[in-house]
Amino acid sequence: MNALCSNSILAPLLFAGLVVVAAAQTSSAQRNQPRQRGDSEDQFRIVIKKGERKLYLYRRENGNERLAKTYQIALGNNPTGTKRRQGDGATPEGDYYITHKNARSKFYLSLGVSYPNIADAEKGLKDGLITKAQYQTIVSAIRGKTKPPQNTKLGGDIFIHGGGTGKLFGLIKDWTLGCVALENDEMKVLFDLVPVRTPVKIIP
Repeated sequence: MNALCSNSILAPLLFAGLVVVAAAQTSSAQRNQPRQRGDSEDQFRIVIKKGERKLYLYRRENGNERLAKTYQIALGNNPTGTKRRQGDGATPEGDYYITHKNARSKFYLSLGVSYPNIADAEKGLKDGLITKAQYQTIVSAIRGKTKPPQNTKLGGDIFIHGGGTGKLFGLIKDWTLGCVALENDEMKVLFDLVPVRTPVKIIP
């Protein structure tokens, strides 16, 4: 084999070896790089206390959680007790998450809430409000953290939205059909902050 032929073979082999080494170093660096939380759904947590008419927004930073915002709210026009069925005017109680954002809501801005959850579906199935197939569809959606069916007899279209708290002489007026309402300027802040899949806990 002459020198020219030898060089022609060795050069591509050497280049290929350098590419493999570089790729391995890059992969190792990516594995060792800490994960960035960014706007992931576990950065924020919403707690709604119906009896207090308050929404609490918690934020996790550097492994520590702190209370970031507190908002006055209005509830459904049937504020006592949890939502059971379509048209009852009640605000749900339980563990949910944000399913989507609606920047064109008729109540300024809105965040979809994942009602009904599995507990709601179990109660509805027991009470004969939904079928076994509907129950299974709800369970599948919740486990996948997507939007559950909204058109069953359990009701749906529960949102955190703007439109105001209906204050009259300093008193809160519960005016929604089961949603949670904030003042528009506060809704804008919340809407911009929290990502889809942010946990939402609603308690009495």
